[in-house]
Amino acid sequence: MKLRKKLTMTLALAVAAAGAQAAVPVAKIQAMLAKPKVMCGRFDQSKTLAGMKKPLAANGRFCVVQEKGVLWRTLAPFPNTLRLTKGEIVHYQGDRVAMRLDAKTEPTVRMINQVLFSLLAGDLAQLEQLFKVDGTVGADSWNVTLEAREPALAKAIGTIKLDGGAYVNNIVISEASGDRTSIVFSKIESGDRALSPEEAALF
Repeated sequence: MKLRKKLTMTLALAVAAAGAQAAVPVAKIQAMLAKPKVMCGRFDQSKTLAGMKKPLAANGRFCVVQEKGVLWRTLAPFPNTLRLTKGEIVHYQGDRVAMRLDAKTEPTVRMINQVLFSLLAGDLAQLEQLFKVDGTVGADSWNVTLEAREPALAKAIGTIKLDGGAYVNNIVISEASGDRTSIVFSKIESGDRALSPEEAALF
């Protein structure tokens, strides 16, 4: 399902934190991560499908608003928007709601939202319940590999590699299907002004 693939990518937006095995100094990573109430930025995404040589490129904006949710707005090549909250995931095409998934009835949605909000809240203890984590931490940077513990999550996501400092810089998702998605984050802004009026209206 296309939406689920988009959700996997969106999930990647967040899977930014770190993990929590004894070998990984989680507390140090958590201390590095900025946790602004509002954060927006640009993403550039490249997805390579199994069996295809040429990757599919996309870019857009993302916004993370604590206590509200996440916007993942693809601007090119085709505009569309995903809004994730604790209760649901909504897919917009223009102003039209193309699909709405209720977390109460969709286990996958519930799990994805759980991961997103854990990451965005810096709740590494929660992440440890869902992922096996390995990685390294430097003076001002870190990298981690997350491997899903739950078969359903592993089937959707596979392995995720992240690196960053105060924010996540890069994410690479290797899916069980052989598909591979790379996302680069840039131009990150924080504070209420980071969110445009149009974006604020979607919450």
